[in-house]
Amino acid sequence: MPNIARQTGDVSAAVDFDRPLLLTPGEDLAGYLTAAAGKTLLLLITCASVLAVILIFVFIAREAWPFLVGGNVGKLLGSTEWFPTAEPAEFGALAMLAGSLYITAGALIIAVPIGLSAAVFLSDIVPFRLRQIIKPIIELLAAIPSVAYGFFAVLVLSPWMQKNLGLPSGTNALNCSLILAIMAIPTIISIAEDALTSAGRELREGSYAIGATRAETLIKVVIPAAHSGIIAAVILGMMRAIGETMVVLMASGNATQVPSPWWNITQSVRTMTAIIAGDMGETVKGSEHYHCLFAIGFLLLVFTFMLNLVGEYFLARARRARGGAE
Repeated sequence: MPNIARQTGDVSAAVDFDRPLLLTPGEDLAGYLTAAAGKTLLLLITCASVLAVILIFVFIAREAWPFLVGGNVGKLLGSTEWFPTAEPAEFGALAMLAGSLYITAGALIIAVPIGLSAAVFLSDIVPFRLRQIIKPIIELLAAIPSVAYGFFAVLVLSPWMQKNLGLPSGTNALNCSLILAIMAIPTIISIAEDALTSAGRELREGSYAIGATRAETLIKVVIPAAHSGIIAAVILGMMRAIGETMVVLMASGNATQVPSPWWNITQSVRTMTAIIAGDMGETVKGSEHYHCLFAIGFLLLVFTFMLNLVGEYFLARARRARGGAE
């Protein structure tokens, strides 16, 4: 303490500490117990989250098991015939799987170029003060309830498509893809912009120093350096689209069909999430239809879980690259 006082030239520096440097045994024990209790509480909270995810997996798998072990997986994934109340019942979910892929792919085709362009604009072009205003506004799009997007799709976008594009129905795969793209854009922009920013100022200055233009620096240096974070942004945006329920239930048209010809995204489709949300409330518990819906949910859960693992892998690579740059 005298050393601190001499170095600062102020004797008051010696009395700025709230706690004494030498603790009594009771104070030392109390501090240890408090720290241990805090760590234990945080550990329990973390374990509770992990346990909740495991229990969700177990519950869905248990309810789907009677259908999956009955030799129905081939029919579920290989047939487009969905007649759960017929005799005999048909549980072909291929049309719903195709519908999910159609609207997800359409949403990504729209959202990825816009999101990546906006992320580049925010990270390297717009002034910092303006970026601090624009980015929170974009991220507010993620806070809008999905049912509000669904009402916009049905009441605004659907009539506009019928009137201006001459479509027989405005609730179709294109309508749904447009709305899901708007919902996925904030996720893509936020994560991709963080990845581009973390590439570092030194990398950009080194590129400028050897005579590269801003466009060449962005395209050939910054974006390749941040590719792991950009891929993670696209995957998480895809998860935002494929797991959506309310919008697809309201805007997709809910027609159990594969578009014909295959490239015609102006036709109505039905997704896996929509069939679960639409049929679960009217299904007898314990019936084959009931277990089939859980089987569809289990397949969707496994698929999104795998996407999440892939996204975490690329995010971890981006963090390691950022640490190496720093």
